[in-house]
Amino acid sequence: MTRHQRLIRRRLWAGLIVIVAVFTIFGARLFQIQGIDSQAYATMAAESGTQTIAVPAPRGKIVDRNDVALAANTAGMTLTADPSMTRENATEIARVLVDVFGDEIDYFDAVTKLRTPNSRFEYLIKKAPAWKAQDALDRIKEAGYVGVFGQKVSLRSYPGGTLAANLLGHLNDAGDGVGGLEQRYNSVLTGVDGSQTFEVSPTGQRIPQAENTVKEMQPGGTVVTTIDRDLQWYADRRLAEAVKSASADWGLAITMDTQTGQIVQMSQAPTFNPDTGANQNKSTTVSRAYQTVYEPGSVQKSLTMAALADRGKIRPDSKIVVPPSMTIDGFKISDYWKHGVLHLTAAGAIAQSSNLGVVVAAQALSDQQMHDALNRFGLGDKTGIDLPGESAGLLPPASDWSDAKHATIAFGQGISVTAIQMLRAVGAIANNGVMVEPTVVSATRTPQDGTSKVKTSKKRVMSEQASSSVTRMMEAVTAKNGTAHTAAIKGYRVAGKTGTAWRVNPDTGRYVKGQNTVSFIGFAPADNPRFITYVVLDKPHSNAGGGSTAGPVFSDIMSMALERFGIPPTGSKPPKVPHKW
Repeated sequence: MTRHQRLIRRRLWAGLIVIVAVFTIFGARLFQIQGIDSQAYATMAAESGTQTIAVPAPRGKIVDRNDVALAANTAGMTLTADPSMTRENATEIARVLVDVFGDEIDYFDAVTKLRTPNSRFEYLIKKAPAWKAQDALDRIKEAGYVGVFGQKVSLRSYPGGTLAANLLGHLNDAGDGVGGLEQRYNSVLTGVDGSQTFEVSPTGQRIPQAENTVKEMQPGGTVVTTIDRDLQWYADRRLAEAVKSASADWGLAITMDTQTGQIVQMSQAPTFNPDTGANQNKSTTVSRAYQTVYEPGSVQKSLTMAALADRGKIRPDSKIVVPPSMTIDGFKISDYWKHGVLHLTAAGAIAQSSNLGVVVAAQALSDQQMHDALNRFGLGDKTGIDLPGESAGLLPPASDWSDAKHATIAFGQGISVTAIQMLRAVGAIANNGVMVEPTVVSATRTPQDGTSKVKTSKKRVMSEQASSSVTRMMEAVTAKNGTAHTAAIKGYRVAGKTGTAWRVNPDTGRYVKGQNTVSFIGFAPADNPRFITYVVLDKPHSNAGGGSTAGPVFSDIMSMALERFGIPPTGSKPPKVPHKW
């Protein structure tokens, strides 16, 4: 073999070794990619050519007892931009957006977003009405600009505007419930978002007819309330009218089915509009029916009489000697009218709303007996209503009572309650002595669990005989010679009680002379009660009274409730009970 041949042979071997080495390296790398790290590289390859967008789940509806929407959803749209495509026409596009949305969007902020460096995605406006957002998109497209996109979303809508606003609540910017049913049932109403993943080109454009993956969203559930929309609408307006005419700081009105505890209307004035955000502030968004506490005044007398009657210590015709005034622990107690010694029956003391008559009668109960009776009626405890932020009120322990405290609590001063507490307590008198847990929701409906009915509890707090006895006393209040004849309803027997309480300054904790909280609570038909309505007006004009100011509001709302639910007029007349002896 010549020298030249040996040189060629060595070169061939060297080349072969290099080729084998190269193929070995490529083979090892291919084995790593396809065998060891195949899943990771497949994912990277997929992600580099795919885009995933969220598919928002619509929030569930809140409906009334007849399935009429109180809170629902409307079509909305979120506008986004790809700054790499909008940078050159940022000022022109921003001008179109301002022309369409006005003050809802800031021109300079929009320009900045449209020119954001090193970005392919920026929000321009979130959750705009679909028709308005589409108008903006159409104008941008007609002008020949690109890079602005619309994504369909769901907007919360409250068809009734201010209707039952404090009961419903509203949503924050994150879409979570704030206050009322929106907050309490947020987990039921909130759905589970889905997603859609699709292939895109290197420039980020979606590839038509390419493979895509969809994860279905799950819509939110429905909350079925016990509210009657038509009754709510009427009560809202009747209450607002009363607050305005009485120059009151605020007012509330609640109607409950005495047998089931279902709230059929819960009104408050002033209120706010969750649909537009109008008048939305701290004083209007608080739910006064179960969060605001106050001293109940003479409405409390019905519970004092119930405590006495349940122990067999009083009947409607029981005789009470009422003095002109009383001084207890240095504290002078009198009635709202001047008088000498009176000879009233228990029914007469309630009909005339005599502080002194009730104080004298209540002396038959010890501090502990009276405290326990009021606590049995739920005072000092939360009612358990299915709404957030309920207050328990304040019922001082019997060990802290003085003789004066015993006397004032008997006629509704020195304790604090919520309206829903008093509604439940007096509702027990209407319901033959059985107290029911109030509720504003009858059921929830979700795609996963179907329909789930809301269960409520009930318990006996006084005898049926005592309940009947106190009802007869309360019927005397709406008689022609009672303190609330304006609360009477033609054709129906009505039992009720007025309330006028000294108003406590929330800042100082002291009574304010000349300022009162007036109220009226009553149920009908008194001989077979179906509904109980409670009306409260805070700080009305100086000559306002529970019977004259709150009584007519009660009469109108109760009349509407009886009509709406087809409750026939009473076929009997109330028994005559003497007021004096």
